Amino acid sequence: VQLVESGGGLVQAGGSLRLSCVGSEMSFDTYAMGWFRQAPGKEREFVAGINWNGKSASYGDSVRGRFTISRDNDKKEVDLQMNSLKPEDTAAYYCAARGTTAPYAGNRRDWYDYWGQGTQVTVSS
Repeated sequence: VQLVESGGGLVQAGGSLRLSCVGSEMSFDTYAMGWFRQAPGKEREFVAGINWNGKSASYGDSVRGRFTISRDNDKKEVDLQMNSLKPEDTAAYYCAARGTTAPYAGNRRDWYDYWGQGTQVTVSS
């Protein structure tokens, strides 16, 4: 399994970014996918998760209502649309995967088996 994130960058507070994660060497449509983030000196934090068919999504409290996770199984891609960005959203963002067709995606770091290398998001005030 390989996961490659893209779309990070520098944005002003209040702006938007869209992150993408493309999976390869996997049957993408049998995997739950998640996004986590980690700021310097902090624990890796759950951002959003989506189940294998995209019918169930969940969000961390700090991003609910501002971020939206979606997936396109034909493209083997999961995206994270981030709106109304705040300086506290600054972090490295990681894509994660777990092979399961459960009707939900987990929100714990140890629930996921595979991780991407991360993409940096910096929000300036």
